[in-house]
Amino acid sequence: MAIVAPELGRHSWPVMATHDALSARLGELLGGALIDVIEHAGETTAVVQREALVPAITALRDAADLKFNQLTDICGADYPDRAERFEIVIHLLSMTHNLRLRVKLSTDGRAPVPSLTGLYPNAGWYERETWDCYGVMFTGNPDMRRILTDYGFEGHPFRKDFPLTGHVELRWSEEHKRVVYEPVKLAQDFRSFDFLSPWEGTDYVLPGDEKATGK
Repeated sequence: MAIVAPELGRHSWPVMATHDALSARLGELLGGALIDVIEHAGETTAVVQREALVPAITALRDAADLKFNQLTDICGADYPDRAERFEIVIHLLSMTHNLRLRVKLSTDGRAPVPSLTGLYPNAGWYERETWDCYGVMFTGNPDMRRILTDYGFEGHPFRKDFPLTGHVELRWSEEHKRVVYEPVKLAQDFRSFDFLSPWEGTDYVLPGDEKATGK
């Protein structure tokens, strides 16, 4: 089954794969590794089993009619009310077919995620970012160190329950001519999370919010 990007001749940039044939092809290619295929706001997301991530991504990369041979991003999201609170989101690009695909999986934070460094060397950077910010471990990553936070940083700052006080920040002190640590307090007394919009208390629709409502 050939997968062809819709109206390919009208676009010079990669488009999200949204055609009907893709869902059937993903089911055929991934089999039991595939949990669900979600079509929303003109974008396609394949939800896969965590343990089957590497063979699933390998199949997507090597299938001649898909050839998702570039990894463009790995990131995380935290939903504290879920049993498996962390979503790992992987974005793939097919230069051959001018398509993009999103792949998702979930973990409770204790169960590690298989590393994709054996398939895409640039996965190492993204996996380190995800570990640093969310605390999700990737098995098979040869360099699982922090990459964004300061030396000696404790905790994972993108978790929704990360404390806002009691930590320190690092800065250069002109007075002491060295790097110093100082107590930090973020000016946010109460936290509630609206996953449809990053802004609260507004009476207008911000650009991008239409994706959450499907309008």
